[in-house]
Amino acid sequence: MAYMKDSVWKNVDWWTVTLYLALVILGWFSVCGASYNYGEPDFFDFTTRAGKQLMWIGCSMILGFVLLMLEDRLYDTYAYLIYGFMILLLFGTIFNPHEIKGSRSWIVLGPVSLQPAEFAKFATALALGKYIGEYTFSMQRTRDMLTSLAIILVPMTLIILQKETGSALVYLSFFLMLYREGMTGAVLFSGVCAVVFFIVGLRFGAVMMPDEMTTWGEFSVLTLVILLASLLVKLYGTPHSRASLYIFWTGGGTILLGSLFSCYVIPFNVCHLQLWLCGALVVYLILVYLRERLRNYLYVIVFTLCSVAFFFSTDYVFNKVLEPHQKVRIEVLLGMKDDPAGAGYNVNQSKIAIGSGGLFGKGFLNGTQTKLKYVPEQDTDFIFCTVGEEQGFVGSAAVILLFMALILRLIILAERQDTRFGRVYGYCVMGIFFFHLFINIGMVLGLTPVIGIPLPFFSYGGSSLWGFTILLFVFLRIDAAQEK
Repeated sequence: MAYMKDSVWKNVDWWTVTLYLALVILGWFSVCGASYNYGEPDFFDFTTRAGKQLMWIGCSMILGFVLLMLEDRLYDTYAYLIYGFMILLLFGTIFNPHEIKGSRSWIVLGPVSLQPAEFAKFATALALGKYIGEYTFSMQRTRDMLTSLAIILVPMTLIILQKETGSALVYLSFFLMLYREGMTGAVLFSGVCAVVFFIVGLRFGAVMMPDEMTTWGEFSVLTLVILLASLLVKLYGTPHSRASLYIFWTGGGTILLGSLFSCYVIPFNVCHLQLWLCGALVVYLILVYLRERLRNYLYVIVFTLCSVAFFFSTDYVFNKVLEPHQKVRIEVLLGMKDDPAGAGYNVNQSKIAIGSGGLFGKGFLNGTQTKLKYVPEQDTDFIFCTVGEEQGFVGSAAVILLFMALILRLIILAERQDTRFGRVYGYCVMGIFFFHLFINIGMVLGLTPVIGIPLPFFSYGGSSLWGFTILLFVFLRIDAAQEK
């Protein structure tokens, strides 16, 4: 036992631990700056935000130490049990009578509030590592792929039912791991297409073409579907087939002639013509498949049908599924609505705060935007604006570089694992950190929708800090157990 303890401390990756400590310390100073009120300089008072965060940090250090001391086999052995417990906890939280900021995702235990969604990330990563790490697993087997997706989608769905859409979207980061483990690029391509279709269709859904009968949103998306189908047939069809050329020239030419006819002769909705073309495309590909017996044509058919169905379902999702404040945030981000005093207020104020910091910043506790509380949630979701105002461009760049160093280090550690379980878990951790970093800083800068997710180690809150600490130190323990 003593030898095991010694080997852990010898093999633990101290570079990652150092980056963790640096980010946690910088995060605490940022919380101090964001929550500071004039006349209250005592950051060690546990009744203040800074004091409470310091207590959470101390608990996180102890938690990290305990995780390193546990046997690494425990994480593999009890992965499904931990996952099952978290699923039950997430399900029970849906019926939680305590509602905080419109969300039922918190469990209130006296003065302490915990968010199970933050800990479910670690449980989901363990379950994925356990399942994908099995000897018989194959990403090309449909059953295995669907089971992996189910492990991700079950907690994601439960979190959405808690009205915590932002935390649920973080689970999309697991697809980075699936792609590393051999998931076909078609899934990633389909995801990118879905995002493009959603944005283009929504942004230009009410903008009319010159014929005053056709919207640019529907016209653009349906044209993209036909052209992308032609490209997919070219890439994945038989080498000497001319099917892609027929689709491109027939589809593109018909759309062009139909658009000119609608604009200059008899106006009509060109999208109806495009839908007929999509139907003809599907029938044509079925005939090509029956002639050449290449399964890839079936995939193109599925892509075409799913793209059209997805596009026409986005309006329902946007108007019926998303919460009103989420809809307004997306409309403001896409430039469909100008609401500087409402949904766009947070982003506008955070931009002002970051811009006022200049190159070197105003100095610790010298920010004006943050001290006067112009930025809502400035010590949680929008804490990066405090970094920008007080430390300027140089300080902000340094923080981002530290995060990128941590992410690159996690990739290195994941690639050197001698088990698939360790590699899968490592890439899950990396994906979660990358998603949080990209989305949080993006929403502070107005580049991504405001979905309310914390910046790791910086945002105030015990659940967030503990969740990220567990994610990281479990991986460090798994890494320390392998032969170096």
